[in-house]
Amino acid sequence: MIIDHLNQTIQLKICYFGPALSGKTTTMKSLFNHFGKNDKVLSIESSVRRTLFFDYGTITFKNQQWLLKIHLYSTTGQDFYIVTRPITLQAIDGIIFVADSQQSVYYRNLTSWNELGNYFEDYLIKMPKILAFNKQDLPDTFDTSEFLENINYFKYKNFKFNKTIATEGVGVVESFEDLIGLIFKKIYKSQLISLME
Repeated sequence: MIIDHLNQTIQLKICYFGPALSGKTTTMKSLFNHFGKNDKVLSIESSVRRTLFFDYGTITFKNQQWLLKIHLYSTTGQDFYIVTRPITLQAIDGIIFVADSQQSVYYRNLTSWNELGNYFEDYLIKMPKILAFNKQDLPDTFDTSEFLENINYFKYKNFKFNKTIATEGVGVVESFEDLIGLIFKKIYKSQLISLME
């Protein structure tokens, strides 16, 4: 996070993370579409429209005093490009984990969550994060409460979860807003932006 008091600008970095084909890029594009910026998402894709490195875009908000600039990234889900993930995750302020809710890929979600834990270790406990159970419109979805128990969700702080359908925009904006709320709650607690009041 960068807080520039002179220019009254706050910059955040948020990342979408999750297993391959969980809907990270679709979620991010749906969010940008909601704000009328569907042409502002930059993607590095393969010939079969799979993310090779990351997706990237910026959304800005302004009130009478401050400009909030949010840089959004999504990591590649393909294990062939796993080396790019920790680079994309550097200096993030919050994360939206996009889980594929289909029963057939239940364990792929757990593996991806554990990978995220390996990158951040104990910091993941307090980092602002949203778990978005995507693809809720598909048949044979797994029990979200069982998944939450498997990741010991009760030990995490600054944590919320939602059910989403990225292809229809369901829950996408809510997940984004929830994460922004968690980030600013954490900032206020640390007294970093008390001058904004």
